[in-house]
Amino acid sequence: LAAHPDVPVVVDPVLTSARGDALADDNLVAALRADLLPRATVATPNSVEARRLAGREALEDCAPALLDMGCRHVLVTGTHEDTFEVVNTLYARDGAPTAERWPRLPGSYHGSGCTLASALAAALARGLDVAAASHDAQAYTWKALKDGFRPGLGQFLPGRA
Repeated sequence: LAAHPDVPVVVDPVLTSARGDALADDNLVAALRADLLPRATVATPNSVEARRLAGREALEDCAPALLDMGCRHVLVTGTHEDTFEVVNTLYARDGAPTAERWPRLPGSYHGSGCTLASALAAALARGLDVAAASHDAQAYTWKALKDGFRPGLGQFLPGRA
């Protein structure tokens, strides 16, 4: 990544499994902070991941801390918050945060964060600026979740079409 500083980088810090199993120990979190976040065009943590990466309890304190670690933008997703709507907020070093609200869908989804990060990376690769790419990626992800399917008794999977 250091050899290609002009290539947009999306960091999706998956720290736990959908069941809540830990996937990252303190050493990995430290490596994310030191090596990947400073190279991130956009980091896409959910609220739980943002709190752990930033080492803060108050969600409003997390994005500024992550920006101070070197991220150019942070998109904190609100899927894990107990709110009527899902509120995703894009933070930048040079501007006011932008919140987008999405109707909360019923059920539990596997792959929503991966879908968002991939759609965001694709939008940036198409040349969109971060704000437009963030909006497009969120819209795509919400539709994929709305069109999701449940192959068994587990979580729903996004209907990526």
